[in-house]
Amino acid sequence: MLPTLAALTQHTGLKLAVRAGADRLDAEVRWAHASELTDPTPWLDGGELLLTTGLKLPVADEALMRGYVGRLAEAGVVGLGFGVGVNHPEVPPALLAAVGQAGLPLLEVPRRTPFIAIAKAVSAAIATEQYRTVTAGFAAQRELTRAALSDGGHQALLDRLAAQVGGWAALYDLSGTATAVAPSWAARRAARLGTEVRRLGARSAPASAVCAHEPDDDRVELQTVGTGHLPRAVLAIGTGAPLGTAERYALQSAVAVLTLLTERSRAYQAAEARLGSAVLRMLLSGEPDHARAVAGQLYGTLLDAPLRVLVAGAGEEPKALTELGSAVESAAARAGESVLAAADGDGLVLLAADGGAALAAGAEYAAGQEPRTGLAVGMSAPTGTATADTAYQHAREALLVARRRGRTLVEHDDVAAGSVLPLLADDAVRAFADGMLRALREHDERGRGDLVASLRAWLARHGQWDAAAADLGVHRHTLRYRMRRVEEILDRSLDDPDVRMELWLALKATARSPLGS
Repeated sequence: MLPTLAALTQHTGLKLAVRAGADRLDAEVRWAHASELTDPTPWLDGGELLLTTGLKLPVADEALMRGYVGRLAEAGVVGLGFGVGVNHPEVPPALLAAVGQAGLPLLEVPRRTPFIAIAKAVSAAIATEQYRTVTAGFAAQRELTRAALSDGGHQALLDRLAAQVGGWAALYDLSGTATAVAPSWAARRAARLGTEVRRLGARSAPASAVCAHEPDDDRVELQTVGTGHLPRAVLAIGTGAPLGTAERYALQSAVAVLTLLTERSRAYQAAEARLGSAVLRMLLSGEPDHARAVAGQLYGTLLDAPLRVLVAGAGEEPKALTELGSAVESAAARAGESVLAAADGDGLVLLAADGGAALAAGAEYAAGQEPRTGLAVGMSAPTGTATADTAYQHAREALLVARRRGRTLVEHDDVAAGSVLPLLADDAVRAFADGMLRALREHDERGRGDLVASLRAWLARHGQWDAAAADLGVHRHTLRYRMRRVEEILDRSLDDPDVRMELWLALKATARSPLGS
């Protein structure tokens, strides 16, 4: 805080007397400047205590005095110091009337007090304040660093920062979700800033923004955190007034500490990602005990409780995968859950506790996306580590179904509970079916019999000769002959259940209505 007029009047060595504006002595003084010009305003910057002996002032002319004082007030002068006993034995009445009318404080300076003494007092007070601010800034940085390295981590840092700025603080991920807020009563205010956070997070770092929200009228300042081209997080400070110098130091210290923690976290995250990939490979290789031994306590109780496997792909839009992973991990952090995330080629594999907040956040994010984003997610049924490999295959199957159906989320239970016939609409399946039945169709087109219809009827009747022959209106011996021709043309035995299954599915896939009989 800068020195005030009141502080100068209380300075025992200056002996200043208040002659006007006693109710405005709380004005801060940015500098003390002496000038005998009738118009010194071109050389003023605002916030000065102007010192004069009235050497060139037309002190007998009330109109000119009003103009002089008016110019000073308009230039931002906070007070006028008039030296008596040099050119005037006392403060001229016209000057007193003018400052009283303008509301400008006037301090009477005795002859024994040189103007340089006032300037030195102001300068010393400013230097003292600057030293105090810098010292407070270093102290704030130490406190914030100590808090960040404590068990409380980011939350402890925000608690200290909020106390130092006299407001509230929040830390966000780039999705606009507040990952930590202090004090707790500010959570609702912080939640309203998601749009501004996402907008700032898309800008090149470093970046900042100031915004205000009704009805609280908080002045909220946003600062990006991170050293890369794009930020890693966003810090918000909410206060009732613009930040002072000490508060500004605290904010910048917090950004610096969070940046260091973020960069360190990136190294830890990279190591954790490699470890997670190793653990996942062990699970998918049927080695759950080895996976637990390697994971240790990294994933808490995740590997000892029912979990689900999510397999996600995003085609040419990898941003959707990043946002999905961020949504899951943010929800897990808020709920105190563990998540195993690992790259799977161009996709992503997530293992999350069944029924947990992380799993719900992932499903909610995927369900809320448009298919045009390219995101598709397959989710397994609840499983344990002993059958994680099977759950992974089920999740991949659900992912394939999601892509074929143009959906962003499919659970394997939905696939298993439905019919397999809609899956036959796939172009690759149809091509296989056409190739399998081509020889039979070519035989029929040459007028040598209706082998395709006969095969369909025989399969539909589960190989019952009399029933299938009756459906076709032919003798059962005729049907037997046709089935032998089918075997000869295809060079495959109809006694093989796999052959019968493949032929039946091929007939379904190539029928005009795949869902028909």
